[in-house]
Amino acid sequence: MRLREVADGLRCRLAQGSWDTEIRLVANDHRQVVPGALFVAIRGFTVDGHQYIPSAIERGANVIVTEQPVEASEDVTVLEVEDTRKALALIAANYYGRPTEKMSVIGVTGTNGKTSITYFLRSIYEQAGRSIGIIGTIGTLIGGELRKNKNTTPESLSLQQIFAEMADAGILNCVMEVSSHALSLDRVAHCRFETAIFTNLTPDHLELHRSMEEYFAAKARLFAMAEKHNIINADDPYGQRLIREAGSYRAKLLTYGIDQPADVYASEIEFTADGTTYRVHTPTGSAQITVHLPGKIYVYNSLAAIACAYAAGISLPDIQAGIGAVRGIRGRLEVVYKTDDYKVVVDFAHTEDSLEKALATIKPYTKGRVILVFGVYAAPGELGLSKRRGMGKVAARLADLAIVTSDNPKEQDPKAIIADVAAAIEEEGGNYEAIVDRREAIRRAVEICQSGDCILIAGKGHETTQIIGKEEIPFHEAELVREMFAEMKP
Repeated sequence: MRLREVADGLRCRLAQGSWDTEIRLVANDHRQVVPGALFVAIRGFTVDGHQYIPSAIERGANVIVTEQPVEASEDVTVLEVEDTRKALALIAANYYGRPTEKMSVIGVTGTNGKTSITYFLRSIYEQAGRSIGIIGTIGTLIGGELRKNKNTTPESLSLQQIFAEMADAGILNCVMEVSSHALSLDRVAHCRFETAIFTNLTPDHLELHRSMEEYFAAKARLFAMAEKHNIINADDPYGQRLIREAGSYRAKLLTYGIDQPADVYASEIEFTADGTTYRVHTPTGSAQITVHLPGKIYVYNSLAAIACAYAAGISLPDIQAGIGAVRGIRGRLEVVYKTDDYKVVVDFAHTEDSLEKALATIKPYTKGRVILVFGVYAAPGELGLSKRRGMGKVAARLADLAIVTSDNPKEQDPKAIIADVAAAIEEEGGNYEAIVDRREAIRRAVEICQSGDCILIAGKGHETTQIIGKEEIPFHEAELVREMFAEMKP
C-alpha cells in the first residue's frame, strides 16, 4: 500500500518525503521493523518510542510517524501528528482494510463478568450456526485455535491484524472484552462496534484512572461507539447511570437484570452447588435456562449474553441450548480437584466485588470450612489501599480462614501489600495466616484441609504464570493442587 492509503483520514503534517511512499509493514516496536516499514513512535508509561526512531530508520523504516521533529535523510518520509497512539489506531485500521466493517463486533465491558459472557455468546452463536471469534482475557480464539494475548484487549495494531485474520477466515461475528485501558488508550479507536454490553463497575485499575469517575467515563465511551444495540445491567448503580446517558445515543437500548425492571430478566431462580436454573423473559417470549456455573453472578452474565443474542435475532431455543452447552469456563469457579472429602476451586476473582460473589457462592454448599488463598494486585500506595483493605474485609467476613499471599506483585513490595490486607482482616476479627510465597500458601491450605472443607484459590484463575518484579515465571495452580494432594493426601 502507498502512504496516502494507509494515512487516509489522518490529521497530520507531511514534514518531508512523499505520499506515494510504499509501505510493506506497520510497526510500533522498532525491533519488528523491516525495510519498507512505517514506524509509529508511541509514548508509553515507561518507554518513549521516539528514542527508538534512529534504530527504526537503521533497520529500514521509510516512514516515521512522530509527535516531534525528526532528523532523517531525504529518503525517509516523516509525518507529524498530535497523538501517535490515536494515529496508530487509524493507520492500523486502514492498513488491514478496515476489517470490523466486514463483521459484527460485540464489545463487552465492565469490571467483572466479561470473559464468561464471551464464552456464553460463543456457545449460543455456534448453536445458531453463526461463525464467531473471541478476543479477551483467556486469549484470542479463531476457528478453534486459542492464542495468548499480552493484554485483555490488544494494542490497536495487533487488534486490527486479528480482525483481518477473522475476516479472511470467513468469521462474520466477533465478541471482544473491551478493557478500560483499551478505551482510554485508543486501542479500539476506528473499530466498528455493532453492540456494546455493560456488566458492572467496582473499584479496579485506579492506577490508571485515579478515580471511579474517570473509570466510569472510560467504560462509557464504548456505548457512544455502538451502532445498533447497547445492552446494560439495570441492577448495577453505574448501569443505571449509563442507561440515562445512553438514551441519547444512536444504538437501541436493551436492559437486563433480576431486581430492577428490565427488558430481559430472570425469575424462578433455583441455585445449587453445581449451577442454576431460571426462567428468562424477553420482549417476545420466555424459556427455561440451565447454567452449569453456580452463583448469582452467572445468572447476570448469562442474561447479558441472552439479551445480546436476542438483539441479534437468535431464537430462544438456540439461546437455551447454547447456554446449557457451556459446562465450565477455565479459571471461573473452576473445580480443579474434588473427592468425597476435599474440594478445590480456582477463580479469577481479583476485586472486592468478585471475591465476595465467589465466596458467597461457595459457602452455602460447604459442610466444613472455606479456606481462602488470595493476594491483591492494586495501585501502589494510597490509590490501591481501599482495594487491599476491601478485599481483606470480605475475606474476614466470608472465609473461615484466609491465607494471604502474593498475586502478581510485579515491582511492588509483596510484604507491604500483605500487611495492608492483614490489617483489615484483623480489624474485622477474621482468621488469617500470611505467607508471601504463593506456592507455599497453597501448600499450607492443602496441608490443613480437612474432610468437608473447600479451598478457594482466588486472583489468577486461568493464568499460568506469576509476575514477580520484571520476571514472569510458570505458575499453574490446577497442576500444583493436584500434585500437592497426591503428595500429602494420597
